[in-house]
Amino acid sequence: MAVPTFNIFHDILSGIILAATSLPQLIAYAETVGYTSSYHGLVTAGPPLFVWGLCTGSPWTNAGVTSLTAIMTRADLGLLDTNEAAYDAKYDTPGAYKDSIALYSLCVGVTSLLLALVGFTKLAVKHVPHSVKVGFQWGCEVGVVTSALPGGLYYTFGSLSNVKEQITNSYFGLLAKSVQYYIPDATGISGVTNMTYALMHPTSWDIDAFVIFINCIIFIMYAKDYFLPRWTPPGSEVILATIAATFFSIYTNYEGGIVGDIPSSVSSLLEGGADGVGDGFAKLLDSSFWTSCQENGLLSTITTLPLQEFINHVKHLITVPIVERSFDGSIITLFITATVFSAVNFLSIVAISSGFERDDDVPWNPNRELVAQGVSNIVSGLVGGAPVSGSMSRSLISRMTGATSRVACIVTSLIWIYMMPYMSAMSYTPKAALSAVIVSAVMMNVINPTKLLSLCGIDFIVGLGTAFVSAIVNPTMGFVLGCVLHYSIHMGMDTKKKTTAKTD
Repeated sequence: MAVPTFNIFHDILSGIILAATSLPQLIAYAETVGYTSSYHGLVTAGPPLFVWGLCTGSPWTNAGVTSLTAIMTRADLGLLDTNEAAYDAKYDTPGAYKDSIALYSLCVGVTSLLLALVGFTKLAVKHVPHSVKVGFQWGCEVGVVTSALPGGLYYTFGSLSNVKEQITNSYFGLLAKSVQYYIPDATGISGVTNMTYALMHPTSWDIDAFVIFINCIIFIMYAKDYFLPRWTPPGSEVILATIAATFFSIYTNYEGGIVGDIPSSVSSLLEGGADGVGDGFAKLLDSSFWTSCQENGLLSTITTLPLQEFINHVKHLITVPIVERSFDGSIITLFITATVFSAVNFLSIVAISSGFERDDDVPWNPNRELVAQGVSNIVSGLVGGAPVSGSMSRSLISRMTGATSRVACIVTSLIWIYMMPYMSAMSYTPKAALSAVIVSAVMMNVINPTKLLSLCGIDFIVGLGTAFVSAIVNPTMGFVLGCVLHYSIHMGMDTKKKTTAKTD
């Protein structure tokens, strides 16, 4: 397979599916970032993805806040032990938490562009071993499953909390604590132990959530072969499964985890910071702006926007004192930290795009994708969002649902921006059904990692080590360890060969 033939209908359909199925992720990752208003993740997701779609050259790669970027952001800013409400109270500044994260997104965007300028992509792509890429991808896919599985097995966060308490008191909990004691950055071990415990204790599952979850997986994976006509477009099975689950939730008064209420007002969602993004930017995103452009002309419409408020917001954002609050007053520390963040962020894009190139013969331009990362992070900061990166699960869903070009992710972004008043239609959709969509995209490769198992000798050891550390600890450490392991072994072998040659 090469670059798919452009098909606008398939792109629109894929964009709609991704917009719907990603809602729980956007909300969940906003909670992971530490926002009190978790829907903030939904409203700030559209603009950076729109810019990403304009800049990227990939038909499938999607960008957004991920569990990894959420955790890394809080760790870099020293926010792991606090949340938005506590942080704002500490500095007696409404919006201080969102402002700090938004400014850090700007810094990540700028350093990403600088890395592209100095040719970082040549180092990241040409010198990354194949075994490391394969192991890194599998480790990330395990992380996708561990993050999505709870939504498919448990009713609510309340029931999940009870299970987690049981896990904490079990051998699995002891194992996780032991690993995190010696490796504090081991964020993956909790997800893996939670998943293992859950799979070994099916009596802890909620039957209704599980039935929705497993039936949606079966339908999504086998509908095209056994249930649906062959002329149905790619992704139809996902839409039908989601619709069926939503109707089931409505007509049975399903009490399990659902998407929940989504505010319909764009302007009320774009609040944040001392001045906030402001009604000016909200008006720019609102569909009434474009209607006014058609009726009154672009120039006259733009003059009605309070652009000064937006400029004031940008000025305010730049003056947020995150250097003093999070980096001990050192701007050099901020620059180094943001640069490392940008480099690690790009590794996710490398893994995703390289996988598509290897599996589907879809070429990509590393420097272009790094620029896309930089610009989308700058936009995310301007609208008050957290840093974004390549999303493995959303990219795989784009491929699975038949996207043929970057138009698909632009469609997704426009839906998130303009369809906010109608997002309430998703309020009753069970999280179990949406978790099934995510798991379906990666499950077979996680269960049967053929590419990883096809590696031989030292490459297999390197790939397995990369995969294991990426899943158990975190993807960043897994990738670094894989590269170090690969080059250390090969340098040792080269030295041994030279010594043997001299002896002979």
